[in-house]
Amino acid sequence: MSKEQHKESTDQELDLLEDSGCKLILYNDDYHTFDYVIKALVDICRHTVEQAEQCSIIVHYTGKCTVKNGSYEELLPMHTAMLDKQLSTEIIR
Repeated sequence: MSKEQHKESTDQELDLLEDSGCKLILYNDDYHTFDYVIKALVDICRHTVEQAEQCSIIVHYTGKCTVKNGSYEELLPMHTAMLDKQLSTEIIR
């Protein structure tokens, strides 16, 4: 691999990493049950039941939890689906 090809490959990898640097944050509320939040995380974010339970406990005790990492384009449909379920989420870079 030439220096130019290596630099181009490295630049593409960095672009991918930077694009994947977003987080979907779930915030606590006083309205939804643990079961409701767990089901939403399993259905929307493709968590395992164990992951969803852990996230819901973290949200309950700390007020928020990063539930998914990825690119903005990947997280946006999840964010929208969570909002449709009246769950408070935010995408941060």
